[in-house]
Amino acid sequence: MDLNAQADLETRLTDAALLGMTNAVWAQVQPDRVAVYDPDGTAHSFAKINSNANKLARLLRSRGLKAGDAVALVCSNRAEFVETLAATLRAGMRITPVNWHLTADEIGYIIRDCEAKAVIGEARVATLVEASSDCPNVTVKLAVGGAVEGFESYNDALAAQDGSDITDPVLGNQMMYTSGTTGRPKGVYRATPPPPTPTAMYAMRGYDHATSVQMCAGPAYHAAPLAFDVRAAMGAGVTLVFMDKWDSQQILETISERRVTHMHLVPIMFQRLLALPPEVKAQHDVSHVVYVVHGAAPCPPEVKAAMIEWFGPVLSEYYAGSEGGAGFTISSEEWLAKPGSVGKRPALLKVRIIGEDGKDCPNGVAGTIYHQLPPGGGFQYYKDDAKTQASRVDDFFTMGDVGYFDEDDYLFLTGRSAETIISGGVNIYPQEVDNELIKHPAVADSSTVGVPHEEWGESVKAVIMLKPGYEPSDKLAQEILDFGRATLAAYKVPRTLDFATELPRSEAGKIQRNKVRAPYWEGRTRQI
Repeated sequence: MDLNAQADLETRLTDAALLGMTNAVWAQVQPDRVAVYDPDGTAHSFAKINSNANKLARLLRSRGLKAGDAVALVCSNRAEFVETLAATLRAGMRITPVNWHLTADEIGYIIRDCEAKAVIGEARVATLVEASSDCPNVTVKLAVGGAVEGFESYNDALAAQDGSDITDPVLGNQMMYTSGTTGRPKGVYRATPPPPTPTAMYAMRGYDHATSVQMCAGPAYHAAPLAFDVRAAMGAGVTLVFMDKWDSQQILETISERRVTHMHLVPIMFQRLLALPPEVKAQHDVSHVVYVVHGAAPCPPEVKAAMIEWFGPVLSEYYAGSEGGAGFTISSEEWLAKPGSVGKRPALLKVRIIGEDGKDCPNGVAGTIYHQLPPGGGFQYYKDDAKTQASRVDDFFTMGDVGYFDEDDYLFLTGRSAETIISGGVNIYPQEVDNELIKHPAVADSSTVGVPHEEWGESVKAVIMLKPGYEPSDKLAQEILDFGRATLAAYKVPRTLDFATELPRSEAGKIQRNKVRAPYWEGRTRQI
């Protein structure tokens, strides 16, 4: 492509991004190129994805949805996920991707709380009917991947619609759900959509729309795969290869056979790839990989060093959350000079390290990390002003992380004041687990904590105080864990359980989880 044509394409993409129509441009430039490979290998072209996005936008509008209305997407990694995202982006609607592994009660809560007027769900989600049964705002229910009781067929509903580009696009928004240490998850709400990623950023990451291939190995409903895999592929105009679940050898084979160039991974994925037998790793070429972005959980330095040795200096680490962040990133070369850091103090937005005395900490002293809110782009916890204000100091917010800047202004994370457990890159909120275990007739008190785990980073452990008349035993421990398994999503169920004669509480009566957690981390330099 000559320079004039390239400049013209970049202008078209910039203009289209402001209206949520980026996919429409790519459908014009490369209509027959594969936009999405489903996990089973089914290919979907850019033209097809764009056409279905227009059809869905028209369908939702015809059913009464308008700009600003919410759409809940309960769907695994497949083409319809991208089509729904593209449709809401151009129809001005607010999309909430929902973790389909949650229980029916948890999914139903998010559908109701985000005030969804439409639910697009997948037949494989066994809890879908129950979850959507008591959602009074919902007027449209569409099922993908098979029949669902009470849902229309997604394909049948779209068949009658016009697939040409809509003529009045409005940029849509998204609202991801996160949680603190107590209560229900909360939506991270922004009144206006964040600015689209500049086309120059994709070039800096090594994207070439004619040759690059993106792999999404994690669930697209998580904020990081959604941003770094799905939306990056959509914006850069490259093929997106969806994986359904983690299988180390299959992942490595896919990287090699599909000539994957870009991907987002979390540290546990690094560890599992590295654990493959040397002869298996030697069989698969990875020299075409140009960009591996990672975050979501701390990465052991020896693991990251081994990945850089294998894949080359193509790893880029970020530090952020669903709420956003000041913009910490660190390249492989920087990290090798500053192992363990998550990046240098950003230039655009400020970062404060605040101690328990409320004063800013000097370099070398750890405190709570506060990120400056972008001008005009701050977030709120949806319908929870108290939680929003509790995270703020002036125009700065915290995600509860603790860290320090070194003498060169590189940030190092040392812990989390917010108590959230991160196991394999997935957030688990201990109060949710305690709220279920405490219902067991033998349990007087419960404190769930994250304990060290070589593969997952942290593993979920319940520390239980029993009621009088009950004695600790392996049998009772298993009974309590099985009790929790009946109501909790599988990944939230504690892997182990210890008994304690008492659990520490503050004068105000709040359990001091940090004191429960401390013995398990004794002697370790990192506390996350």
